[in-house]
Amino acid sequence: MTASASPAPERGARRGTEERLTLTSSEITALAHLYRGEVYRSTIWRTRLDTTTNWAVVTLGVALSISFSSPGASPLPLVLVGVLILLFLMLEARRYRYFNVWRARARWMETHFYAPMLYDGDLHMEDEWQKVLSEDYLRPHYHVSFWVALGRRIRRNYLWILLIQSLAYAGKIVVHPNAIESWEQAVVRADVGPLPGEVVIGIGLFYVTSWSAIAFWSYRHDAALARKRGKKSSSSMG
Repeated sequence: MTASASPAPERGARRGTEERLTLTSSEITALAHLYRGEVYRSTIWRTRLDTTTNWAVVTLGVALSISFSSPGASPLPLVLVGVLILLFLMLEARRYRYFNVWRARARWMETHFYAPMLYDGDLHMEDEWQKVLSEDYLRPHYHVSFWVALGRRIRRNYLWILLIQSLAYAGKIVVHPNAIESWEQAVVRADVGPLPGEVVIGIGLFYVTSWSAIAFWSYRHDAALARKRGKKSSSSMG
């Protein structure tokens, strides 16, 4: 008497070392709720990014109002506000690293779960995208370095804030209390306490150049990363 052949395992019911090719309805529902949670967290942290940018804009506006309130007003507030702007920039870069984690997870699910399901009804489990996502949950880490995050925030917002601050300071030196007639006169007006004008101007040039260099470096870094990833650059973690 021969034993009856056991039924072949259903697609997606395989366990152990074999690859799973489908998700159950309960798992799809759980993944949908997980996606909603990641979108919510990314939205919250995106709002926090806007908050620090608003702080930087408001403090710069206050400094502009004080320095240009009268021809005899000191340009020093435009110099001191740079310290606050840099503080806000550092805070925003740190917040961006958190935001990027939630954004990357949500984007990963969009491109590997929702998009294939909408396009052809196939989750493409053979791509092992779910393993990448699970590894990120098991061992969470930042997807970008602090310097990359700093450069991205400078490119998005702070380069313009820093340029406005610098141009406002230069304009204050040039026009108040009256229009300058020589470079030497501008250097004298740039004096800040014991610091001669040459030093103050040199620090200002370094101030703008250094942050511009970081922004350009991060742009090159992101461009190289996009070329390496090709068409999937927008769907990759980080």
